[in-house]
Amino acid sequence: MKLTFLGAARTVTGSKHLLQVGSIRVLVDCGMFQGLKALRERNWEPFAVPANSIDVVVLTHAHLDHCGMLPRLVAQGFNGRIFCTGGTAELAKIVLADAAYLQEEDAERANRKGYTKHKPALALFTKNDAAAAVLQLQPIGYDRPMPIAPGIELEFLNAGHLLGSAYARITVAAEGKTVLFGGDLGRYGRPVLPDPTPPPDADVVLVESTYGDRVHEADDHGKHLAAVINETVERGGKIVIPSFALGRVEELLFWVRHLEERKAIPELPVYVDSPMAVEALEEYRDRMHELDPGLRNFLTARLRVVASVPESRKVQEQTFPSIVISSSGMATGGRVLHHLKRILPDARNTVLFAGYQAVGTRGRKLKEGAQFTRIHGEEIVVKAQIDSLDSVSAHADSNEIMRWLKSFKRAPSTLCLVHGEPDPMDALKARVERELQWNVFVPHHRDHIDI
Repeated sequence: MKLTFLGAARTVTGSKHLLQVGSIRVLVDCGMFQGLKALRERNWEPFAVPANSIDVVVLTHAHLDHCGMLPRLVAQGFNGRIFCTGGTAELAKIVLADAAYLQEEDAERANRKGYTKHKPALALFTKNDAAAAVLQLQPIGYDRPMPIAPGIELEFLNAGHLLGSAYARITVAAEGKTVLFGGDLGRYGRPVLPDPTPPPDADVVLVESTYGDRVHEADDHGKHLAAVINETVERGGKIVIPSFALGRVEELLFWVRHLEERKAIPELPVYVDSPMAVEALEEYRDRMHELDPGLRNFLTARLRVVASVPESRKVQEQTFPSIVISSSGMATGGRVLHHLKRILPDARNTVLFAGYQAVGTRGRKLKEGAQFTRIHGEEIVVKAQIDSLDSVSAHADSNEIMRWLKSFKRAPSTLCLVHGEPDPMDALKARVERELQWNVFVPHHRDHIDI
């Protein structure tokens, strides 16, 4: 048995882990690299092994950095099944269709406006590629062991990170070995989603380390969000929240409704300008049984759905105080860029980031104080207030990761830290070694271990 790390190795994107058992190849996650140009260029490289030599894919959840390269993998010859939970299957259909649309739209705009070095600029994958990939999704339920290849069994456990998110326990009978792929680990005691399921024992464990060196802000019951909204309204400005369309929008709507009910903020127009987020909201409504009990009413929060491009333009042109939630969450693409072009030059407005901003992304640069940003080939001055709402992160912080690890009944032979930047990874490694005395491995890109 051999495990090769083809992504999310000392970076937070591009999750791909290749498990080889004899001649059988199982790919766990097939995510897109985002952020720095050197990382994005990996998306264009050939896969480490021929796509048609991979027997099955296991998908932990539907975020783009875990599923975004499935269309390209299928286009290059993968024809096996893609195992995932039912919630992940439904969200992945939405995510991949949207990503393909944006890929084609960005390539068309770059060619039309001439701000590309490539002649012509090409889409990483097309809508047809995405449509083909979703046909290969094979949903299975939580806590239901399932054979996926000769002698190999898969079981999904709820990770509490996103609707449908899971960690994947893969058992290889002939070797008597178990590998637990952590995917992304959710948080404890948060609204909307349940806590992560206690993990089963495994010989090798992979866990994310996005926030391996820090602890999230204590839950202030919306106090910081209320302050940002009220201060912006007093200036006569708009609040634009770049948001991940999956998971984050739902929690933001929960808090806005909560603050309105407490009269902590005025009732403002709340726009959700993300076709993908609107579709995801429907999936959350359809799967209320997978959410926290008692939250049936939060998805009916007063909001205005922006369905079309003309409607989006109308919202962009409005200057009265309002809240606009739009994707993408790191401001790397999507409709939020058009809103940012409008509001960034005006000091009355606020851009409120609500989640992790990877190195090299526009969101990270704005948070770090960039005075200009380039959008659609135009240089945009930054005068708006830039703020962040870190308490709504869907990723476990260092204390929550340690809480999860300490719930194992026995130590794994190897703990692999993935999905994190070098400093948080190294800090978490030192902490695990100090507090648990476990064997910890921090892989670099394309490293492998024998199991």
